[in-house]
Amino acid sequence: MNYLEHVGKYFLMLKQVFKKPQRARVFREALFKEIEELGHKSLGIIVFISFFIGGVIALQTALNITSPFIPKYLIGFATKRSVILEFAPTFCSIILAGKVGSYITSSIGTMRVTEQIDALEVMGINSLNYLVLPKIIATVFFYPFLIVLSMFLGIFGGWVAGITSGMFSHLDFIEGVQLDFNPFLVEYAIIKTLVFAFLIATVPSYHGYYVKGGSLEVGKASTQSVVWTIVIIVIANYLLTQMLLT
Repeated sequence: MNYLEHVGKYFLMLKQVFKKPQRARVFREALFKEIEELGHKSLGIIVFISFFIGGVIALQTALNITSPFIPKYLIGFATKRSVILEFAPTFCSIILAGKVGSYITSSIGTMRVTEQIDALEVMGINSLNYLVLPKIIATVFFYPFLIVLSMFLGIFGGWVAGITSGMFSHLDFIEGVQLDFNPFLVEYAIIKTLVFAFLIATVPSYHGYYVKGGSLEVGKASTQSVVWTIVIIVIANYLLTQMLLT
């Protein structure tokens, strides 16, 4: 199957996904379960990485400012821009693509190879709607919260790095963070996050739903889904940046 056939099959899958759920109570239970699995359980890794990467960005920026004519408050400014524009929305989404994407593909793929999806179809249940739509809603609504939290923690990590290392004062850092704040950059990051969240939910679901074979093929599909999700996120990041910032 070539790439165009995969793309066509992907959009046909989405057409089935967005049909009205047949059983509201069952759908609601599945949604809460996905929010727990895809959102709440991703909180720890985002908190940990955001804090320390923010500190690394601040320290590396400070190390590269060697001229006495360059004001120290630019460390805070550069950290803020780096975290908001790229680190929080893009880097964290790539991390979530690995963690969440493999989970989605393996869970749906296991249901496929053990014929549980066939059983749902026999009972008259739209399996794509039942399995994939709760994942899309959970990621699209919950991940912007994770990314905003990542922004705050990244900047806070840079501030803590300055205090503990002594390479720059916390007052200079705060001045840089407050300098030339543009609310649109946060909106831009949220827009990217929404697109990335949709991709994280749907691309692994596609690979898991259409897997064929046994457990070995499920493992291969999980690897492929993570790779393709990251590739598509990187391409989407470039296109969104060109459309929104140029």
